Amino acid sequence: MIKLTHFEPSHFQALISWIDSPEFLLQWGGPNFQFPLDESQLNKYIEGTNVEGAETYIYSVIHDQTSEVIGHISIGKVDRIHQSGRVGKVLVGDEKVRGQGVGQKMMKEILQVAFHELDLHRVSLGVFDFNHSAIGCYEKAGFKKEGVLRDARKYGDEFWSLWEMSILRQEWEQASDR
Repeated sequence: MIKLTHFEPSHFQALISWIDSPEFLLQWGGPNFQFPLDESQLNKYIEGTNVEGAETYIYSVIHDQTSEVIGHISIGKVDRIHQSGRVGKVLVGDEKVRGQGVGQKMMKEILQVAFHELDLHRVSLGVFDFNHSAIGCYEKAGFKKEGVLRDARKYGDEFWSLWEMSILRQEWEQASDR
């Protein structure tokens, strides 16, 4: 149903169209982006990525049947010495395909990249504690909660807490559907 392809300038407009508020931008991209998201920020975001030995690999999620960009995901902080990396920027952007298991398929594909292509041992991620659907998706993919970073981000007058989660290669390999 999906495939991952390197995120490139021809995909920028799809991502920009999905990020419709400062709150959503913080949830998706963290503090490194400013609303409104624009091409200059995305050009900077992709610098030095998706090449042999890079620290970050950024992907668009392509629908197999329509060839449309329907989502976004990355694996960054790739540490080849300690064999670890961090999934981030996870987004099923096309509302028409939400609720169809696309998030699970995205996680399966990015973990395939992490454990087979990049030869990692550990993959982590962070998710805001109020994002119950994402937490459920990550747990179903095999991620385990490690702890919560209390009041880790500030949005307006609120502070948001962040769950840290991870999966180890052997846990991923032991899962029955791999």
